[in-house]
Amino acid sequence: MKKKFFGILTFLLLAGIVLAACGNNSSNGNGNNNASENGGEEKQEKVTGSITAVGSTAMQPLVEEAASQFQAENPGATINVQGGGSGTGLSQVNEGVVDIGNSDVFAEEKEGIDANKLVDHKIAVVGMGPIVNKEAGVDNLTKAQLIDIFTGKIKNWKEVGGKDVDIVVINRAEGSGTRATFEKFGLDGAEPVKAQEQDSSGTVVKIVSETPGAISYVAFSYFNDSVVPLKIDGVEPTQENVETNDWKIWAYQHMYTNGEPKGLTKAFIDYMLSDEIQSNLIPELGYIPVTGMKVERDAQGNVTNK
Repeated sequence: MKKKFFGILTFLLLAGIVLAACGNNSSNGNGNNNASENGGEEKQEKVTGSITAVGSTAMQPLVEEAASQFQAENPGATINVQGGGSGTGLSQVNEGVVDIGNSDVFAEEKEGIDANKLVDHKIAVVGMGPIVNKEAGVDNLTKAQLIDIFTGKIKNWKEVGGKDVDIVVINRAEGSGTRATFEKFGLDGAEPVKAQEQDSSGTVVKIVSETPGAISYVAFSYFNDSVVPLKIDGVEPTQENVETNDWKIWAYQHMYTNGEPKGLTKAFIDYMLSDEIQSNLIPELGYIPVTGMKVERDAQGNVTNK
């Protein structure tokens, strides 16, 4: 009887040990999984390194602010943002000198650029429009009048209902994507008169604001109270009118890479396309999310409804 009793007791003790061991193993397994899951969240490693993005000054305010936010979230990353114009951005990324070439125009539109080896990342849309000095006394022009002003046929604002002030044309420099877009869609391809040229959109706004009779053109993001944005044929330069192509002077904001992006370059472009930038920063700075467009435009300028 005693043997039987001790046998049963021994069995129960062994069973208890086995169950306890299983319980501990199961607990450890869940704990490791949770740690792994938590670790996965924490292990979204911050990217590090340094890259350079060069080109469009129309894009520059957007890329600079996005870079600042990205670097705050990734302290080990450095995003160098420079202007110089779309032509500079395309040529330098084409040559492999920089990581990202910012451009207001398609690579196919620029001579000397091998568009086949570049990858296009459409980040946003930018509207562009003519601006004038407040002394001009106008806020609306017909397209024909706009063309005649930039080609030198109209020389005084009184000829288009403004004040008796001589017109001073300010152009962007050759290679500027803003200039190419304005000439193509604002001037219907007409060659503007030889005039003062500026590399920076910010400088253009300053000169127009300080020069009586001055006229030029910049991205909507550069519009401010120091100058007067012009309507064309009664159509206002607004985001809503760009989205429907009622306002035709607009362009995609491209980030080109030489081949598929990797590492920090890919991380930054992905960030530019994230909801954080597309839904917040882009409209906040006066740009237009690509997703808001009701039309599409190709490199030849053909527009189709989405």
